[in-house]
Amino acid sequence: MDLFKDRILKLRRLIEEANHNYYVLDNPTISDAEYDKLMRELRDLEQQYPELITADSPTQRVGAEPLKEFGTVTHRIPLLSLDNAMNEGELIEFVERVCKAFPGEAVEFVAEPKIDGLAVELVYEDGIFVNGSTRGDGFTGEDISQNLKTIRSIPLKLKTDQIPAPKLLEVRGEVYMDRRDFEKLNEQQLAEGKQPFANPRNSAAGSLRQLDSRITASRPLNIWCYALGACEGISFETHYEFLQTLPKWGFRVNPEIRLCQSKHELLDYYRNIEEKRDQISYDIDGVVFKVNSIAKQEKLGIKSRSPRWAIAGKFKARQEITRILDIEASVGRTGAITPVAHLQPVSVGGVTVSNATLHNQDEIDRKDIRIGDWVVIQRAGDVIPQVVKVITERRDGSEKPYKIPDRCPVCGGHVVRPEGEAKHRCQNIDCPAQLKGSIRHFVSKRAMDIDGLGDKLIEQMVDTGLVQSVADIYYLTSEQLAGLERMAEKSAQNILDSIEKSRRATLARFIFALGIRNVGEHMSKLLQRHFGSLEKFMSASFAELEEIEGVGPIVAQSVTDFLAEEKNRETIERLIRGCVVIEAADKKSYGSPPLSGKTFVFTGTLTRFTRDKAKEMVENLGGRAASSVSKKTDFVVVGENAGSKAEKARSLGIPMLSENAFLELINK
Repeated sequence: MDLFKDRILKLRRLIEEANHNYYVLDNPTISDAEYDKLMRELRDLEQQYPELITADSPTQRVGAEPLKEFGTVTHRIPLLSLDNAMNEGELIEFVERVCKAFPGEAVEFVAEPKIDGLAVELVYEDGIFVNGSTRGDGFTGEDISQNLKTIRSIPLKLKTDQIPAPKLLEVRGEVYMDRRDFEKLNEQQLAEGKQPFANPRNSAAGSLRQLDSRITASRPLNIWCYALGACEGISFETHYEFLQTLPKWGFRVNPEIRLCQSKHELLDYYRNIEEKRDQISYDIDGVVFKVNSIAKQEKLGIKSRSPRWAIAGKFKARQEITRILDIEASVGRTGAITPVAHLQPVSVGGVTVSNATLHNQDEIDRKDIRIGDWVVIQRAGDVIPQVVKVITERRDGSEKPYKIPDRCPVCGGHVVRPEGEAKHRCQNIDCPAQLKGSIRHFVSKRAMDIDGLGDKLIEQMVDTGLVQSVADIYYLTSEQLAGLERMAEKSAQNILDSIEKSRRATLARFIFALGIRNVGEHMSKLLQRHFGSLEKFMSASFAELEEIEGVGPIVAQSVTDFLAEEKNRETIERLIRGCVVIEAADKKSYGSPPLSGKTFVFTGTLTRFTRDKAKEMVENLGGRAASSVSKKTDFVVVGENAGSKAEKARSLGIPMLSENAFLELINK
């Protein structure tokens, strides 16, 4: 047995070394035939001794059963988006603003190409890949671990011959598709009589979101790693030091990354990368500049959705001239009304463009865009076509001004423009244009959690007219469902059972399921905690909403506008008549939450609960879970083998709790 175990371990080392040389270093050391022979021998041995199979084995990259849906992952540290600099002047402003915060000190920057792909996070514990996720909303992403494991340039086990693996390591990166590989993939699609993909970014994103990881494995995906998330067991003084360490663990790091000492070097880098963008084999839409010093990053801090220590310098878009034939209001899944210009088709950067977004009424008015105008268009970020300016010299008097209608062009519902927003929005939750999206959100796992209502079935139910409102779900019969395509009697009954199970829901789940603009899970819990019942929530005024701790004027206006739409109130009443029972919140949660304003940090190995569960417990009681210790931290919960965070808490005099003491506090 030991002999076979040793052989399995050796085969894994040889295969992963071959993967690293081929996919990371671009320097193959064995032939394809030799690689296949090693992999075949490993598979045979693991089939013979299944008890020796481990999660980090190369054979486990592909082969899991297709998923029914993606789970969710809460990021320990939010994956923030970056502010954009649209020209060199804005880049200079960024550098000067950063340097002003450190008078008399030299400030170093790291310059990186901005890859046009899909941002992901890879999590390793003791050097072993445990899960991976998308950025999502920055706080919660989709668990796409199975699909990420199929990308051979992502190590399943960290190399430790130069630097030991830390206890916890989160690495952020961008999954992308090389242009040459994309072209080959489209040739294959056409040869098989399938629709070609639009562009490498869409192809990469779609490939990563396949429920069947075997499909993902067939796509030529790759990754560049560029940022650190949470980390325990090692620390870095600079971002560049971290980037230099990544290859020693087996990660790919972009060779175009440079250190810059001044704004002149930043501008030279920006110009150089823009000039050579067509020679680079993958798509980029700009460059990213980050303050190199981690200490300086922490001092600069973050805004609500982006760090103050980094910026994305966007490239100038390629432009063409064409004519606006018509303007039409388009209604999105969330009810957003977007004016779309229908254009005389024109090629921009190799892509034929026949439509362009006009964004909102303010943009139309500011640029004085009219139906019939000749305009300059560009593909913003090389993707989204937009109108840059009107060529007024070519007007002949036949051009017509345009205003977004006050009634939805699809359902006739009220169109309002929320205060502080640029977008007009249809307020009707049952608007056909957004109905499919509304239903998908309503039945999703974190909302009403109705299993079995997948995208294809929802499309069938809406397209056939069987469901014309989210409330119709609770009036479906087995005969109606059985009449749908590929719907057997047993399948119909399973869906009805799932609908029945969902009839009892917390107020927070129900509010979240309604899909009110700016009201996510956390906000829904705040509203549940304050109102306690659906009746009180339905009668809420703007003034009362705005007074709730954590609810600002934007959320208050969103809720007020939603409840002011008579069609939405009718839908809610139909849901109640359909026996949807909204369970009242726990009386103990009424009023001011007991942990309001308290910040907790968790460190070490937790044995009584997971970090995600601990965060949920704290947030449910109004508190906040942070990733690092500071003077603003109220409690540090210490597990086994706690490290630097416990030492810092001790030096700052911050109270430290054992897991048992934390649970006692929560239970109180």
